[in-house]
Amino acid sequence: MTMIGRRGALALIGGGAGMLVPGAAATAATARTARFDHGVASGDPATDGAVLWTRATVDTGAGDVALDWHVAEAPDARPCRSGRVTARAAADHTAKVEATGLAPGRDYHFWFTAPDGTRSPVGRFRTLPRGKVDRLVIAIASCQLYPGGLFNAYADMAALPQLDAVLHLGDYIYEYGADGYGADIGRTLGRLPDPPHEIVALDDYRRRHAQVKSDPDMQAAHARAAFICVWDDHEVANDDWVGGAENHDPVTEGDWSARKAAAMQAYFEWMPIRETRRGLGREAIYRSFEFGDLATLAMVETRLLARSQQAAFKGDAPDPDEVAAVLATRARPDREMLGAGQQRWLEQVLSRSVAAGKPWQLLGNQVVMARVAGPDLPVLMGRERYEAALTTMPASFRQRLPALVAGYRAGVPFSLDSWDGYPAARERLYAAFARAGSRPVVLSGDSHAAWSNDLYDAGGRLAAVEFGCTAITSPSYGALLPGIGKLVAETNREVLFCDQDHKGYSLLTLTPDAVVTEHVAVSSVMAKPFTRTVAARHRVTTDRSKGIVTA
Repeated sequence: MTMIGRRGALALIGGGAGMLVPGAAATAATARTARFDHGVASGDPATDGAVLWTRATVDTGAGDVALDWHVAEAPDARPCRSGRVTARAAADHTAKVEATGLAPGRDYHFWFTAPDGTRSPVGRFRTLPRGKVDRLVIAIASCQLYPGGLFNAYADMAALPQLDAVLHLGDYIYEYGADGYGADIGRTLGRLPDPPHEIVALDDYRRRHAQVKSDPDMQAAHARAAFICVWDDHEVANDDWVGGAENHDPVTEGDWSARKAAAMQAYFEWMPIRETRRGLGREAIYRSFEFGDLATLAMVETRLLARSQQAAFKGDAPDPDEVAAVLATRARPDREMLGAGQQRWLEQVLSRSVAAGKPWQLLGNQVVMARVAGPDLPVLMGRERYEAALTTMPASFRQRLPALVAGYRAGVPFSLDSWDGYPAARERLYAAFARAGSRPVVLSGDSHAAWSNDLYDAGGRLAAVEFGCTAITSPSYGALLPGIGKLVAETNREVLFCDQDHKGYSLLTLTPDAVVTEHVAVSSVMAKPFTRTVAARHRVTTDRSKGIVTA
């Protein structure tokens, strides 16, 4: 998501690294003592198990560590499954194992032990159900800028009485250095990024993941439920696409493919996610999950696999000719988001779900899908109020805003990095929904705002509905202009609700008859304790002729 411009060239440049080969032979385990400073996590649940993750913290230069893992029906019960996994030095001493042989639709607890008997924290996950399912509760999260504030939203999530899974829709880490995005808050809270420079090399990305997983609220959420994850852009670099990124300069930061490979390697090491299918490459992290007879979840990839370069302005104050050129690029029919292969896969997943009689198809997707025109702020606010608001903004944004408003008036959407920047690809996707006989519930992150949207195709047919989660901590336009989300909702047919002011997450409760979404907001990301509120509660039923209503 583009919130600030390019910061400038890096002073410290790291080289790329080749990817580890899954299943490669490990060196002999040599370290016998280890701590579990980054907690435990589970992910990608299946009907008979899940991926279990941890990291062994050892002395510098230590070799591999042989860890024992255990799964039990209660935290202190006798294990029903156990095994051994190696935390390899070549994988930053991270360890992942797929536990299998478990019963469907049940809660399990798990932990690891080091050779000297040191025991990790205990985590919890729920296997996917089979057959009849009456109720499913899923949390939706994204955009957790470590310097941007405390992870209070995760503390709230970890305390939920029922939580079947967490969908993380990306921006788990950010690439910026200590003088970049969120630096003022980071200095106030003592949460400046590690390493302090912008991350480019493999060790940089590993350290940034390690920092995020050192947060106790992050650890609590990972210990509470299995995460189903996909990256967005900042796991590599801002506004990335198949051939580069807005925040990547080949002259100063080296080859894009090397940086991308390093970032993906660190991601697969540090996240509780299965490796991609053989032969497809690590970019192809799209996959699906079945929740009994109630729902199918398809997770798609919209960044590194097929996305065309964004139609973007070169400067902060585009002239009319540049606006026209950007709009022309945006309208090109050949521009991609998913790519033909991934879209075929998605249509097949949706078709099978509909044929099986499942009432809900969920689509985990990084960026907002709705048509969102940018608000004409002087008109909506009134000239006097608009001018007064300008005086309170940082100088850099105050200088940009008039040009942004002029672009909105000319037809530039609120975000060119979202699906709105790729209207032809969006129409192809809506056509796939129709062929599959599905009206999916689209789940979106990236925007740092909460959304409830009805999605219409070019012919005016209700193609899908969308719920977007706000950020865990990352700043939004509401910090510059409180209430802007209401203005966006007032001026866009597809937007029922938009909250740019609060931080938190979204909580979905699915039953055979309805999906109810609560946009959960925390009172602060600057201090503890905090309070939680529900900023909005919306509902959609299985009546495909009707969209979202207030619950």
